[in-house]
Amino acid sequence: MANAEHSGATEIQARLRAARLVLWLVAAVLALREVAVVLRTPRGERLTDLETWVGPDGVLHVKGSLYDSTQFTGTPFGGLVLKPLTRAAEQALGWGWTFGTLLLVVALGLVAARALPQPVGRRTSLLAAPVAISLLMLSLPVRNTLYLGQTSIMPVLLVLVACFVVRGERVSGVLIGLAAALQPTVLLFAPLLWFTGRRRGALTTAATFAAGTALAWAALPHDSYTYWVHHIAGTGLGGPADDLANQSLHGLLLRLGVAGPLEISLFLVLGAAVATLGVRRAVRYARDGQLLLAVAVTGCAAIAVSPTTWQHQLLWVLLAVVGRVGKRASDRYVWPVAVVVVMTLPTKMLLPHIAALYPLRNNMVLLAALAAATVIPFLSRTSPYYQTPIPTQHAPAVPARFRRVPLLPFLRRVLTRPNLLLELLLIRVTYAAYQQVRLAATGGSNSAGRATAEKHGQQVYDLERLLHIDIEHWVNHTVVKVDWLRNFFDYYYESFHFVVPLSVLAVLYWRRPVDYRWARASLGLATLLALVGFWLYPLAPPRLMPALGIIDTVHGVQDFSKPDYGTLTALTNQYAAMPSLHFGWSLWCGVVIAVVAPKWWMKGLGLLHPFFTVSAIVATGNHWVLDAVGGAAVVAGGFGLSYLFQGPRARVVRVAVEADEERALVKR
Repeated sequence: MANAEHSGATEIQARLRAARLVLWLVAAVLALREVAVVLRTPRGERLTDLETWVGPDGVLHVKGSLYDSTQFTGTPFGGLVLKPLTRAAEQALGWGWTFGTLLLVVALGLVAARALPQPVGRRTSLLAAPVAISLLMLSLPVRNTLYLGQTSIMPVLLVLVACFVVRGERVSGVLIGLAAALQPTVLLFAPLLWFTGRRRGALTTAATFAAGTALAWAALPHDSYTYWVHHIAGTGLGGPADDLANQSLHGLLLRLGVAGPLEISLFLVLGAAVATLGVRRAVRYARDGQLLLAVAVTGCAAIAVSPTTWQHQLLWVLLAVVGRVGKRASDRYVWPVAVVVVMTLPTKMLLPHIAALYPLRNNMVLLAALAAATVIPFLSRTSPYYQTPIPTQHAPAVPARFRRVPLLPFLRRVLTRPNLLLELLLIRVTYAAYQQVRLAATGGSNSAGRATAEKHGQQVYDLERLLHIDIEHWVNHTVVKVDWLRNFFDYYYESFHFVVPLSVLAVLYWRRPVDYRWARASLGLATLLALVGFWLYPLAPPRLMPALGIIDTVHGVQDFSKPDYGTLTALTNQYAAMPSLHFGWSLWCGVVIAVVAPKWWMKGLGLLHPFFTVSAIVATGNHWVLDAVGGAAVVAGGFGLSYLFQGPRARVVRVAVEADEERALVKR
């Protein structure tokens, strides 16, 4: 027995070491990728912020004020520190500065991994550092910092080193004071130190900040007056304050159309409220033993109250990923996933292009910072759910017909509903990636792939003629002659492609959560297979074959003399026709409804949807008959892969699930 336990422990350790090695390789690849992106960029386009500061014609060489140009937005103390480095920086505008910044990012990741709140399991301690560095490399603030040649990592690193590496309150206070002299809103950490019992450190922070500012005032009096008085702590320096890159409360109010004395008053009131609430919450988490979370919450408050917070200054939000939220194990990943998605993907990928959503989309990072600073209910370490959340219920396994199914046995069927926020994020990010891959399949434009797509179109047409299924022209011209039929198919093509799948998913999510996960996985795998088809075989639909004579009933007449046929084809990849996801998604809907619907007429009604869809895509000239065959193939592949990975669909009725939930509530 002892030998068996020792062997099992050894195997687990070997797996952890292998996983750590893989993660370090991932971190190294991401770092090399960022270096390659920077160094492949032409010299006049990379490190532009650094060039405008310390380059041969940079503002730090000028004899007048640092702020005669709007390029320099740092504090006078920052300018004073950078001046002696000018000559060295000129010689290091490429490799030296980029690799130096990478070293700072690595140091930041190592310190953050070391600062995780205790107790930390062995797996977490082994994997935390490479995961933290990888997330930093993927984050938009770090990528912007590397590309622009910014120094915004320094204040964050100084604060983390002060809180988690050095010993002694005075040394910590000096480091945080220096960070505040470079970025004044870092002064919010002084109250955090004061109210957590490190009053000497708080006083040293204030004294160091005052000394650095006074030194800069003595050396650069005109610049100091310009920065602190004329521009009110840098407000108005750099780009317009209402620019989308300014993720602060000041920028938010300006983008909402508030201006003048009202805007200033609102900003001061809201900023004071956020700062007070954020520091108060941070003090509570620091006393609870979650100092890294306390630092992140304070940094998020600083983001909101700063007059200008540019994108490369938003790393504090990423540190908030360490907070634990939710009593259930299934909810535990919602907050970290939301933070990582917001900090690594452009916001236009997270929300659709709808005017009503612009205020949310344009301020996504700020809203995440505000949420972390003021409202997210992070768990205390004294909570019984901090270490042991309510476990996830799984459906009983259904025997498979094949020995190697399920291929991934840990992907068990979960009884409860998945978290709605995660599902919405997953659907939106997946669809945004789907759109990007579709467009990239033709080299980023339709004109780039036109010849190949038309060649493939001729191949499909010839094959259909050989099989005697080339009915597109006949169906299209027959439908055009009947106005009500043409209007019906046009409406069906445009309206039901997204509405029906989303409706099916919504009903399953609410009424049949186990079936929802099975159906969602099958749909996602089918779409992934379709993307491979778009990439490998760009295909012109019948309506974009110039010699075929198909009437485009939905989009109108296209000008075949233009490379992109006008505005329509310039917007999306019109050559993503094989396989047809219009038919594929409708077939998925029909199959799911036929499987889960309780009554025969519901099943029949569900199967009508793919029939009407295939009729619409052929009648409107948007797809070949063989495209529908391809759509059916990828849907079959999606269901097959779902079966292969997870095994048979769990046959659990809703009544049984509700009974289990009621029994669990009674036990509590």
